[in-house]
Amino acid sequence: MPHPARPTVTLREVAAAAGVSVATASRVLGGSARTVSAENARKVLEAASELRYTADVAARAMRRKSDSIALVADDLTTPSIAQVVAAMERQARTVDAFVTVSAAGGDTRRQLETVRTVCAFRPRALVITSSWAATTAYGARLAEELHAYERRGGRVVIYGDMDAPFDAISVDDRGSARLMGAHLAATGHRRIAILAGTRERTFAAARTTGFLEGLLGGGVDVRDIRVIDCPVSRAGGYAATSRLLEESPGEFDALMAVNDTIAVGALSACRAAGVDVPGRLSVTGFDDIPLAADVTPRLTTVALPFAEIGERSIRLALTVAGRPDRPGVRRTVIGRLMVRQSSKVI
Repeated sequence: MPHPARPTVTLREVAAAAGVSVATASRVLGGSARTVSAENARKVLEAASELRYTADVAARAMRRKSDSIALVADDLTTPSIAQVVAAMERQARTVDAFVTVSAAGGDTRRQLETVRTVCAFRPRALVITSSWAATTAYGARLAEELHAYERRGGRVVIYGDMDAPFDAISVDDRGSARLMGAHLAATGHRRIAILAGTRERTFAAARTTGFLEGLLGGGVDVRDIRVIDCPVSRAGGYAATSRLLEESPGEFDALMAVNDTIAVGALSACRAAGVDVPGRLSVTGFDDIPLAADVTPRLTTVALPFAEIGERSIRLALTVAGRPDRPGVRRTVIGRLMVRQSSKVI
């Protein structure tokens, strides 16, 4: 039995869902968004996507490209991506463009669907963050979608380690983490626990490998290192550290986390258990989010240049526009060790 046709979604319905006027929705969806605020543009794009207004939008957008630069992010809840987005918006304004932001939530299928929807609006460029290990099937389909977008005159920039021939900016997570591992080994730490996040997060896996290389290169015995998986969140760091302190009290002299958010949770767990940091246990993070310098004790971490990453993503996307035959460019940034009060010399 044939399914009933889906009702046609009107521009007025999109405007109502976005909480803007019909005129504002029309300017965004018609590709004339120069006078529309980034926030209103984002609301309209999200409403159109939710209501499946894509086909109509694509037809309207054929008139010309918009002045938007679209960001499809894995996760918008982290402090680090907030810094990247802020820098992207600042840089975009210098060329009278604006940034629209969508989140895939670590779901590769949703990432593919979001990219398809966003590309229908014909943004000037598309920036994708990639910190999840994508499945082969969805990874290949995503690459096909991005290639098709570039053939239509768009430009793609990857922030992360997606294995695809597009322009990319990536962090040398492994090399940066090696710095922290070497530092702890050099300061006398010999029994280390690593809060490694989840294996599906590519940055977490690379940082864990780098930690291990730095520690082993500094003379730490592999038998004295424990790698602990945990959710990539403050709660995940708190729970994993609480279990560690309860099950193995006094066994370790340092606790390394693959990001600052996990490390902040670890500090809270130490405080709750009455474990002095760094007196009894050194704790380190990775990223240098603003909170890292505000917690007590201030967090030893690896600082990543998130503002530079955001600015360079936009510059790269705009610089290569109109040259679809040019090979992809990969630019890599490395972190900087920030030694603060949460670690000590033994």
